[in-house]
Amino acid sequence: MNEQFENLLYESGLTAQGCWEDLDSYAQHAIEKFAKLIVKECIDTVLDCSVEYTTRPQVAIEIKEHFGVE
Repeated sequence: MNEQFENLLYESGLTAQGCWEDLDSYAQHAIEKFAKLIVKECIDTVLDCSVEYTTRPQVAIEIKEHFGVE
């Protein structure tokens, strides 16, 4: 698993740091797929931004609104 994904997994409270290997393969696969889908959704949101969203802060706002994140 990507170290950044594992850090976020720990930060979210889903597992203790370094306990990725303790999860069964189904859970590992599902969590990795979920994380990759979120990243893909972010990329798609950035690529779909209209011309008015050309600065990084504007793109960040678009992603936050897309996911309903404060």
